Amino acid sequence: IKKFGFEDYLFDGWRYKDDGKLGVTKDQRVIDENFILNKNPFNESKILLTRDNFGCGSSREHAVWALRDFGIKAVIASSFGDIFYNNCFKNGILPIVLKEDNIKELAEIAKNKKEITVNLEDQKIDKGDNTPLSFDIEPFRKECLVNGYDDIALSLKKTKDVETYLIKKKKETPWLFSA
Repeated sequence: IKKFGFEDYLFDGWRYKDDGKLGVTKDQRVIDENFILNKNPFNESKILLTRDNFGCGSSREHAVWALRDFGIKAVIASSFGDIFYNNCFKNGILPIVLKEDNIKELAEIAKNKKEITVNLEDQKIDKGDNTPLSFDIEPFRKECLVNGYDDIALSLKKTKDVETYLIKKKKETPWLFSA
């Protein structure tokens, strides 16, 4: 399965008026002009504001891939489906948990087409009014997002340790390493 090319299928039932089919791109579809992500400037959004339990039922990474391919860098919700939440980190998307009142405030700002920015390093959301919102993130996950580490990159960081281990094991149990 390819991990890219899912943008055209993001929120398929809401973004389009017709029934989607694999291999049919958004350029070949009937777009629903009333759907928020089909309108300027929201169609260029990097931040997605959502509500409770976002991503529940998304037990595969495809939902996250579609968001990433659309250009979403952060998803803000009051809660997330666990599998979706973890898949976000594995695919370079920052899931932020905020209180519902904070999300409503951000939604009002966005409705007025004012920019909201997320600063992962400082763990702050800038609303444009000098009163940033703070958010929590586990330090390890933050490090991975800041440095672009996925599971493979994390494994490759351990290459020297693996090589040292293998040299030791070859000496201790040479029969396991016969040519």
